Amino acid sequence: MNLRFFICVICAICGSEFSHHNTFAIGDASKFTFAQLQYDGGNWNPRPNAGKRLMWELIKRTSVEAHIDIVTIRPDDVNIFEYPFVYMSGDQEFPPLSDEEIGNLKLYLEFGGTLLIDDCIGKSDFGFDKSVRREIKRLFPNKPLEKLPPEHTVFKSFYLLNQAYGRIMGKSYLEGITIENRTVIIYSQNDLGGAWAKDPLGKWEYEVIPGGEVQRAMAFRLGINIIMYTLTGNYKQDQVHLPFILKRQM
Repeated sequence: MNLRFFICVICAICGSEFSHHNTFAIGDASKFTFAQLQYDGGNWNPRPNAGKRLMWELIKRTSVEAHIDIVTIRPDDVNIFEYPFVYMSGDQEFPPLSDEEIGNLKLYLEFGGTLLIDDCIGKSDFGFDKSVRREIKRLFPNKPLEKLPPEHTVFKSFYLLNQAYGRIMGKSYLEGITIENRTVIIYSQNDLGGAWAKDPLGKWEYEVIPGGEVQRAMAFRLGINIIMYTLTGNYKQDQVHLPFILKRQM
């Protein structure tokens, strides 16, 4: 990671204005990019405006420099290693990934990448969820998906949260695969993208139920937390930074 970008991330966490007032600019190559996984079959892009809106909020709320436009990447593309974060979404069952796609994606995750999987319908053992669980078993046969505990760093990497959120509230928790104290797959079944999505005219695309706009706000906070966790790992596990988080909630 670019050193100056890393400094900006740390400043974002601690509330500093470093990146906005520093005299030298960070190049485009150092900006965070929302990369979305494009896979065959099913529906890989049910919330096409979600990532762009989250990037607007990331830039507005933190000191992280980011691209507004998203990029799409296939699981077997070697360029996937350019992005620390990849988002996978869907609302339908999809066919198995190829062995080449599984191999490349596994290597990406083992070498530092983070995959956020977002189920847009939230029905367990059905459609997209059924396919996701099948593919995760192929990626990590000896590591089952586990509930992320409320004290997991992803719930306090920028905002203090006590549960998972999204357009729906199918599950109050996230699931994940953790390798050597780093959660490499984060799985949400609450349709985060549906809560983030805004059309080109500035109107929210989907109603958030049952909690309305408060729930939508929490879904944005969770999205930002996941990105900050991707960039900083367990840095925020150190309780010395708790006052900064508490101050941000006010």
